[in-house]
Amino acid sequence: MSIAVEHIATDQPPDDSKARDLDYGWQSGNRVQLLENGEAYFPAVFEAMRDAQREILLETFILFEDKVGHELQGILIEAAQRGVKVVVSLDGFGCGELSPAFLRALAEAGVIVQMFDPASKTLGIRTNWFRRLHRKIVVVDASVAFIGGINFSADHLGDFGPEAKQDYAVQIIGPAVADLHHFALAQSGRQVRTRRGWRRRQQRPSPWADEHDDGLVRLIYRDNIQHRDDIEEAYIHALSQARQRVVIANAYFFPGYRLLREIRNAARRGVQVQLIMQGQPDVLLAKLAARMLYDYLLKDGVVIHEYCQRPLHGKVALVDDEWSTVGSSNLDPLSLALNLEANVLIRDRAFNQQLYQSLEALARDHCQTMPAKRKPRLWLWRLTVGFLVFHVMRHFPALASWLPAHKPRLKPIESPAHDV
Repeated sequence: MSIAVEHIATDQPPDDSKARDLDYGWQSGNRVQLLENGEAYFPAVFEAMRDAQREILLETFILFEDKVGHELQGILIEAAQRGVKVVVSLDGFGCGELSPAFLRALAEAGVIVQMFDPASKTLGIRTNWFRRLHRKIVVVDASVAFIGGINFSADHLGDFGPEAKQDYAVQIIGPAVADLHHFALAQSGRQVRTRRGWRRRQQRPSPWADEHDDGLVRLIYRDNIQHRDDIEEAYIHALSQARQRVVIANAYFFPGYRLLREIRNAARRGVQVQLIMQGQPDVLLAKLAARMLYDYLLKDGVVIHEYCQRPLHGKVALVDDEWSTVGSSNLDPLSLALNLEANVLIRDRAFNQQLYQSLEALARDHCQTMPAKRKPRLWLWRLTVGFLVFHVMRHFPALASWLPAHKPRLKPIESPAHDV
């Protein structure tokens, strides 16, 4: 038997052309729960999936054939067999090593499995590096949603060992789930209908809600068509409004010049700004790139912590005592200029405080703080490299357009007919 594959979609789904320019506004009355690491995330997601009655929508960058991946596979198969509609969208790079047998078992059970921009290896090397589906979203029965940075892999569990990742996600119950549900349907190429609780916004709402209320949630996303800068702009706007504190924990930190400048400017006007970076990276280049920016930030009062217990994979931030964001987007060129990403903005004091306490404990107990005045070693080399780095950052969006401009696509993996 073989797995049949055919083209069904381009970078955006053909079923709903209006999905190309969807804007989602602030939704009030939501309950948002912080889920730290796989120990909190996987039980919550798996319980929701086991209780599903109608539909499971899942997008992920990575799914491995380990204990987490096999448990997810079993839950999805069981759900599909009891009549739940299950749609799984996987990235062709992050999930490129999944075996045909693993995918076939899902397809034969009735799970709709789609691979985003798959590509065969060239000389044993995967070449589909850019414009990845990097989102991590789960929506169950259009009533509960999960979004964050956690993939479906055992390296998000503490018992994985020293390489286990530190990461965050949220569970959302309330009106904002309708937006996440609509978005997940549209991006998967499924039939999208206007539902009560969701409406299309012609104007982009401010990243900062006007309502003085808790439980406010807004979905923002990045694509390569009409929403190229939405996540970056949300960060910039929030930083420009900061008055008391800013905490950013981000795994891959190499933002554009405008965002970097807003971080520095916040510290200059007296805001307590803390950055939590990788001290024990899973990608060494990420640490080296981030460190090129330290001097620029430290001299203006930004406090930089490096998390050294295990690899940091989080993509979270908070401003003052209300505003927070959790999602899939790193603050690096891949996430801000190339990949397909999704975050939620949250205005909720209790959630903000919960996230703040978690990050403060992380910085206090498991990080080393960079000295405000570093030794001026190799200053000429640092000055030269720093100059080059800043100009690359400033012009990266234009440079990124030179990268392979293929049209990513979703391909369904179908249950094959049995050989006669």
